[in-house]
Amino acid sequence: MAVISCALLAMVVFVTDFLIKNHIERTKTEGESESVCGGRLILHKYHNRGAFLNTGERKSTLVAILSLILTLGATALFLATFTFRGSGMLRAGLALLLGGAYSNTYDRLVRKYVVDYVSFPVKNKKIRNIVFNISDFCIMIGALLIVLGSAD
Repeated sequence: MAVISCALLAMVVFVTDFLIKNHIERTKTEGESESVCGGRLILHKYHNRGAFLNTGERKSTLVAILSLILTLGATALFLATFTFRGSGMLRAGLALLLGGAYSNTYDRLVRKYVVDYVSFPVKNKKIRNIVFNISDFCIMIGALLIVLGSAD
């Protein structure tokens, strides 16, 4: 996957999530929920002051600094993949991961929390209460693609 395509993919993830987060911030109140997609998804407005599952929520400054450091490290790795003949899947994975990481890191640095907005209406209450954003999905899918692309 070419440099420009990967950069565009990361940018699309960032911009899409940024626009959705801004829309959620403007139109929803915290605690309000709405079923969408025929009841397959639930939209919320949730401010996550920590990392995944609110880990480190009382140390949000430390979480923001670690997020920035890890995002910069992933950026360096992403750029390094273009200096050798690497897998397109590895590069695509890094692009997805970076788009999501930039979006969530931006939130942590600017808003002081990450805007999460979607969950799944499953029977298990613990899983149903987990609220995600598009960046979270891109980070998870990107990490999987990186592992698969590294095996080449």
